[in-house]
Amino acid sequence: WIGVPTKVFNLGVYRREAVKSYQSYDFFRHDNEEAMRIRKHCALVALEDVKAYLTEDCGQIAVFDATNTTRERRDMILTFAKENSFKVFFVESVCDDPEVIAANILEVKVSSPDYPERNRENVMDDFLKRIECYKVTYQPLDPANYDKDLSFIKVINVGQRFLVNRVQDYIQSKIVYYLMNIHVQPRTIYLCRHGESEFNLVGKIGGDSGLSTRGKEFAQALKKFIKEQEIVDLKVWTSQLKRTIQTAEALGVPYEQWKILNEIDAVSSMVERPNTEEGKGVCEEMTYEEIQRKYPEEFALRDQEKYLYRYPGGESYQDLVQRLEPVIMELERQGNVLVISHQAVMRCLLAYFLDKSADELPYLRCPLHTVLALTPVAYGCKLEMISLNVEAVDTHRDKPSTATNNLPKSQTPVRMRRNSFTPLASSDTVRRPRNYSVGSRPLNPAGSLLFPKARDVADEQKLQDSVQLQVGSACLEQLP
Repeated sequence: WIGVPTKVFNLGVYRREAVKSYQSYDFFRHDNEEAMRIRKHCALVALEDVKAYLTEDCGQIAVFDATNTTRERRDMILTFAKENSFKVFFVESVCDDPEVIAANILEVKVSSPDYPERNRENVMDDFLKRIECYKVTYQPLDPANYDKDLSFIKVINVGQRFLVNRVQDYIQSKIVYYLMNIHVQPRTIYLCRHGESEFNLVGKIGGDSGLSTRGKEFAQALKKFIKEQEIVDLKVWTSQLKRTIQTAEALGVPYEQWKILNEIDAVSSMVERPNTEEGKGVCEEMTYEEIQRKYPEEFALRDQEKYLYRYPGGESYQDLVQRLEPVIMELERQGNVLVISHQAVMRCLLAYFLDKSADELPYLRCPLHTVLALTPVAYGCKLEMISLNVEAVDTHRDKPSTATNNLPKSQTPVRMRRNSFTPLASSDTVRRPRNYSVGSRPLNPAGSLLFPKARDVADEQKLQDSVQLQVGSACLEQLP
């Protein structure tokens, strides 16, 4: 979600491919020699796929999702990592709370491909016996002696306690931070945009206009909806722009304003207009049609790569994702939350919870006067779109086709172009892509995305020369 190429390698998928039909927990007995041979072979095949992903497919983080409960298995991973110059970070989840274990089995394992019959009692009985099989050979990570030099985190009883050992770099610290802030308690996150604004009515972007008559009607409908849901301990967050605040005010409940929930700062900050208000962009309070007519090159370049494109002095969607990371972390910590925000902001939040790609993110449909209810479930989120039946304008713009992209004839679509153009300082002035705006640092694919605050030039170069990865209960870094 924050731009680091990542892929999960689930060993259960490899095992189910090798053994087409799961019979029972007997497959996981330590004295089942044939099964042990198959399981080890699957692990080796998965690790080879990890290697290919990191060395050939431009991957940076690989999650080797397996139990890895023995020192023999973990030593095999460490040997593999050393041979390929990968750095390893283990994640060990320890749980001895019977209620938590039972709830996890019923929520996650009943829907597992291992149990197509979905009989809850049979699944519970078989999986508890599978756990007993693992207990026979289980060797916990030992921070005092055997594993004292390894990098890892132990998560005890789903976040009651944590043990962190030898965190070595930025990505590992981000993993620790994330794991220490998530929880598995039932909750729902409600996302909606502000009510229709006066600028929405006339197709203008930017600005800080208030709600239209229909926007105020939506605010009242939202109040009724929230009351009918009888949501326990609901928190309400808004941006600091008038249209979200007016929407929240109608609810009659306490709410919290977040500046980082403000709409994307893009076209409104594009270029300062001479002899006008200081800092007022030439695209402020304009319609898309006006921008396309007055600034056709900029308009076409943004359509070419909407996620990466940044207007001079403004933000790209990629910048917005980075800005919203603290909101994501806080949403992971909280219970029930209603976030009243803006179209671009809502797209970024939705993309995180629904695991959407950078190409999909800028075109996710987030209509006005509609509530999106996100309920975290095993391996994802359940999405429900609830229209509150108040008419509003449609502000969505579909992704343009390449055929309709009005790029200058001298320009062809380039994946890494970030924003506008700036001239070379030479007598023979030509135009070249500008990868960053005035006042912002260059974005280097291998460096700045992962390490935006490198301490000095030496650190920056060292970080650019590395590729970061995570292996299931491990995190690796590849050096050239």
